[in-house]
Amino acid sequence: MNELINTTVGQPATMSSIEIADLCGKRHDHVMRDIRVMLEALDEGLPKFGGTYSDSQGKQQKCFHLPRDLTMTLITGYSIPLRKKVIDRLDELERRQPVTIDLNDPANLRALLLDNVNKVIDLQHQLEEMQPAVAALEQIAEAHGSFNRTEAAKHLGIPPHTLMRWMTTNGWTYRRPGSKEDIAYQSKIVAGYLEHKVNTGPRPDGTEWVSTQVRVTPKGLTVLAKAFPRSASAA
Repeated sequence: MNELINTTVGQPATMSSIEIADLCGKRHDHVMRDIRVMLEALDEGLPKFGGTYSDSQGKQQKCFHLPRDLTMTLITGYSIPLRKKVIDRLDELERRQPVTIDLNDPANLRALLLDNVNKVIDLQHQLEEMQPAVAALEQIAEAHGSFNRTEAAKHLGIPPHTLMRWMTTNGWTYRRPGSKEDIAYQSKIVAGYLEHKVNTGPRPDGTEWVSTQVRVTPKGLTVLAKAFPRSASAA
């Protein structure tokens, strides 16, 4: 990975979204989408990481340039804020000055080996616990198009009525008086979490019926996965 990180004298090392897409074998527009979701989750400003590159036709296209910690967070993270804290902690440990230990003392050597073994065991347990969550997010992140709420609930591993009730009580959807159909709040549509699918058809009397269906986008699923972490991990 080090050879793909750009460095400029006096500036921190960064990796472009183009390089990340190439490294991970993903489409660049999908990586751009994932970066936006990550930066929003971390309350990081999008503009300060923005940049451009020249495509094969010499045209300037948008991209992102991420520092090392955000690059690692993007590639490895399920719970983005949690993984960011772990990576920051690793960086802190790497910056510490080494402590001189007398390895000729058997007691020191045994203590050092025992400490390292315990750290490896703890890390293995953490990785095993996070694996289902990582798999769940990868499944969501690779999804294309949008889903009705029954399909979205299946991705999250919860009953459809649980998801619908949560969306109503948490300001995602509402229902007009006298209507049997839920409607997405405009704020959630603008945020890219929900969208509407409108269906029409003829009635026997010659008039036309109209039905509005609330659908969940992949970006909306990543947000909902945080609201149902246990279910998402079991999916």
